[in-house]
Amino acid sequence: MGDYRGVSETQDQSAPTSPAAGHGSSPAPATQAVKPVIPAAAAKRANASVIGMIVALVVSIAAFLPIVLMNPSPKTDGYRPNIDVSAVATHAVDVAGFTPVAPETGDTFKPNYARWEAGTGTGVPTWEVGYLTPKEAFIGLVQTRKANPTWLLQQTKNAPVTGNRNAGGQEWELRDTGKGERSMVLNHRGTTVVLSGSAQLDEFSVLAAAVVKSLDSNPVVTVSPSPSPKP
Repeated sequence: MGDYRGVSETQDQSAPTSPAAGHGSSPAPATQAVKPVIPAAAAKRANASVIGMIVALVVSIAAFLPIVLMNPSPKTDGYRPNIDVSAVATHAVDVAGFTPVAPETGDTFKPNYARWEAGTGTGVPTWEVGYLTPKEAFIGLVQTRKANPTWLLQQTKNAPVTGNRNAGGQEWELRDTGKGERSMVLNHRGTTVVLSGSAQLDEFSVLAAAVVKSLDSNPVVTVSPSPSPKP
């Protein structure tokens, strides 16, 4: 029995000891982060690039700043051309063969164009003026002494006649497309005037009354008879 105990003690002493079982073992050292080191020359080049970009940006701003200051933004909602309808109409008298209307609307209706169109494509020369109404809608005025049914349909967008409307003491023919576009047509003193646009009828009536007043103040347009064909 004594020999058996001796062998057991020898085997226990030779058994390896697990490191986790030991209480006095020191922990493994933590891995330290490695800080990158930028050479002085590379750091100098990086700083020079940033400084160069800043300088270029400042130079660009300084170059364009005077241009911006010399062209301030308009204080109005948009560009409104200053059109003198009466002056343009006076210049168009000789080529038109009649005195184009120049409605007096004060500051309520703002004209944005006034021109004479030779009518090369349609064969109908016209006097044209565009107006921006007080309610920010649009009405276009077209006047001619050579109106024909086809041309009239084109001007009114094939809108059917829906009635008459009195404006300026004259009965205007009212045409409505049913899609927000309408026209008022008047044959008076030798010419045909068409007002077309998206404005409300009350604004149409105001402009139409001013057109009649201008028509009545101008000479009556007379169309010379065509020469009789030779036999």
